[in-house]
Amino acid sequence: MAPHVVVLDYGSGNLRSAVRALERAGAEVTLTSDKQAALDADGLVVPGVGAYAACMEGLRGVKGPEIIGRRLSGGRPVLGICVGMQVLFEIGVEHGVTSEGCGEWPGTVEQLQAPVVPHMGWNTVEVPEGTVLFEGVTGERFYFVHSYGVRDWSLVTNDRTRAPLVTWSEHGGDRFVAAVENGALCATQFHPEKSGDAGARLLANWVGSLRTAS
Repeated sequence: MAPHVVVLDYGSGNLRSAVRALERAGAEVTLTSDKQAALDADGLVVPGVGAYAACMEGLRGVKGPEIIGRRLSGGRPVLGICVGMQVLFEIGVEHGVTSEGCGEWPGTVEQLQAPVVPHMGWNTVEVPEGTVLFEGVTGERFYFVHSYGVRDWSLVTNDRTRAPLVTWSEHGGDRFVAAVENGALCATQFHPEKSGDAGARLLANWVGSLRTAS
């Protein structure tokens, strides 16, 4: 059976492209804001476009932080995309406004220090060894649209905890986190659903990992 994936609908933009891409990747997909459906699914996708503060407000409106936290406490997979990745960090700072995020990872989302923003278009990524998400596409380019990102990874691990796999990219001389693989919690700053064959393979890798986890 195809894994069941919920795309969390909390009022953040057009989500149909993500739904269609996940269906093509082999998932049975439901677009909903229903808490129980999001908790019960094999995988949860948290998309996001626009301002950090607005996305957090929408997420809180559907109990998104609680859903994400409960899923992760049980080892249930979650994938964040674009601002859906950014809100997983502790803090977002936009236009002088500081907003509290979900706090699953330490770190601050801030404006990229590049001559031109937004960072819009195709870019390469620096993928760590051991990746599951990027299997088969480690040398490919992905589609980014953002002005903000996490420019410093500060999570401390010990010898009893497997360190997250962090993928980096660069725009205008400024490095930022492009993706994270951290057990059940994964995220990408780029849009895999808009990244052609490479993005399709990445989503298929994630959907395939749900079969392993279930």
